[in-house]
Amino acid sequence: MLTEAEALARERQPAVEATTELVTGSPADVLRERAGDAAELVTGSRGLGGFAGALVGSVSMHLAGHVHCPVVVVHAAHLPAQGEVVVGVDDSPECEPALAFAYEEAELRGATLRAVHAWQLPVHAYAPDLDFDMDEVRAARLQVVRDRLKTLGRDHPGVSVVEDVRSAHPVDALIAAAERADLVVVGSHGRGALGSALLGSVSRNVLQHARCPVAVVRA
Repeated sequence: MLTEAEALARERQPAVEATTELVTGSPADVLRERAGDAAELVTGSRGLGGFAGALVGSVSMHLAGHVHCPVVVVHAAHLPAQGEVVVGVDDSPECEPALAFAYEEAELRGATLRAVHAWQLPVHAYAPDLDFDMDEVRAARLQVVRDRLKTLGRDHPGVSVVEDVRSAHPVDALIAAAERADLVVVGSHGRGALGSALLGSVSRNVLQHARCPVAVVRA
C-alpha cells in the first residue's frame, strides 16, 4: 500500500520529495503525533459513521481542530476543478489564521478566493415593534468582510476576491458555496464545552457535509 502511494505521489508531482513510514498504533494517535512539526496534515475520509449524511470518519474528525497545524480532509468523491477557494469570515480575530491559509491556497492554485460571511438577525429583531434598516445591516456586515480582507489582501495582490455576504446560517452558507469550490477553509475557535472539544459546531458541520476538500485551521 505504501509503495503504491509513493509511486502515485511521484507520478502526480515528480518535483516533490515523497517518503513513507510504516507505524504500528492507532491512526488518530500516530497522525496527531506526526503533525507536531508539520506544516499541514492531509487525510482522506471514508465517511463510515452512523449518519448517512456525514461524510467524515472518526479519525478525520478527531484530528481536525485537535492539532496545531491545518488539517485538510479530502473526501472520496472526485470533483472537477472549479477554480475557487472558499473561506468563512466572521468578526472574530480567530478567523485570521484561516483567512491567511485560504489566501495562500488561492494563490498557489491560481484560484479566486470567495470570502463568505453569513449573518442572521437576532430573534427579537422580528418583533413587529422593532424597525431594522436591512440595507444598513447588510452594509455593516459587508464592512466586516472588507476589514478582514484589507491587510491580507495587500500581501496577496494577485488573488481575485469575491465578497459573499448573505443572510443565512453560516453552515448553510458555507455548504452551499462548497458546491462550486475546490477547497473550503474554516477556522476552529476552540469554544466547545470540553477542553478537548476544539472543533466548533460550524467547522464540524461543514467538515461533515461539504463534498469538496475541507481545511480546518486552528486559531
